[in-house]
Amino acid sequence: MNTNFVISFSAQDKPGIVEQLSNTISGNHGNWLESAMSHLAGRFVGIVVIAISATNYDKLNSALTALSNDDFIISIKAIEDDAGDDIERKSLEIELTGHDRPGIVSEVSSVLNKYNANVEDLSTYLVSGSMSAEIIFKADIVASIADDTNLDDLQEAIESIADDLMVDLHID
Repeated sequence: MNTNFVISFSAQDKPGIVEQLSNTISGNHGNWLESAMSHLAGRFVGIVVIAISATNYDKLNSALTALSNDDFIISIKAIEDDAGDDIERKSLEIELTGHDRPGIVSEVSSVLNKYNANVEDLSTYLVSGSMSAEIIFKADIVASIADDTNLDDLQEAIESIADDLMVDLHID
């Protein structure tokens, strides 16, 4: 029987990282299930979910440890079964745009937590303003919320963080 594990890594960005990691996983009889990877601040970072049998885990763990060095940091952890809550939830997409300043992610995540929203995906980036040289902060958030969450209240709470923060909410 296979167990699922999450592998997280951070490496100095260069060609061949995915190949090296995937060869190590498949060479030790692991099965690559899901992943998310990105280039951030000169690093290539990611998370990979794999399935592997208990008999092959130690060899894979040793092989991953051998890859790890100052420029390539790797960790592996078993995924524990989580039944989660029994609340009916729906998917919510949030797009934020506003002038960049410290604390936006902290403040938005606090509001989301107040409304019991579970952040499932978060991407943030900075862009140059189209009409000015100002730096604009953008965030794309996918969260799940309880069916009975008042979306108008949630949007108002996020917008109240800053006068110039524009928020679009989309429900699936």
